[in-house]
Amino acid sequence: MLALSLIGTTPSLAQTEPATTGSDAKVLSQAAEAAQRQLHQTFTNLTFEDFGPAPINGAIYQAFAGGRVIYYAPASGHIVFGTVYDKNGLNMTALAQEASARKRFKLIDPKKALAIGPVEAPTVIEFTDPDCPYCRALDRFWAAKAAEGKPVRRLIYFVSKIHPESAAKAEHILCSKDPGAAFHAIYAGADPQTLLTCPEGKARVAEDAALVEAMGIGGTPTLIAGGKLISGFRLADIEAFLDGKQAGHSVESGNGDNAAR
Repeated sequence: MLALSLIGTTPSLAQTEPATTGSDAKVLSQAAEAAQRQLHQTFTNLTFEDFGPAPINGAIYQAFAGGRVIYYAPASGHIVFGTVYDKNGLNMTALAQEASARKRFKLIDPKKALAIGPVEAPTVIEFTDPDCPYCRALDRFWAAKAAEGKPVRRLIYFVSKIHPESAAKAEHILCSKDPGAAFHAIYAGADPQTLLTCPEGKARVAEDAALVEAMGIGGTPTLIAGGKLISGFRLADIEAFLDGKQAGHSVESGNGDNAAR
């Protein structure tokens, strides 16, 4: 089901009402020139090569589908996949995803997670994929921080539908005698000839997959740290959490695997 909300827009050039007498072409040209001036004045740090009318007409709505934000223009029947930034470079799409996911935090049961790290350390909820390179880089990052005296307790849930072998590797980890050691080995690049299987591990992988779908998690890694959703290996946001600070979303996006790519 799509959740729709209206976002602020201005009418497209195709809908501009003539303010003065004259041909439609002249009016549209004047509107385009005014819009282009406003674009350059608002986003002074960007360079634009081409400018012209877009095919989208009317109001644009924001919808959530499979953890992704899409934008829908019912007047012209267009769907837009992309990221919306405000004039200050704030990632409005990421903020919308975070707000949507926060509503579903209550679905997470910490008792069903694979817990890695000391109990007394700050807790991070981590949605991860054994074959995601950024997830593996994040595992190395956590190890480095632990060596610096900044350990975290990671509550792990596996995202198993992006890469073809992710579910089998997640099950192998969960079926191991020492799941934490198996986790680090797989994320360090270990490739066992035979992956372990067990009913309990298969069931937990399925439970994690159901939670991922219910949460609308669309990419990996995805973290919940200090009540904040962090999509991707966003180093600034993670460091801010470890330092007890807040960090916002900016134009410089983090790294991660996306289920829709």
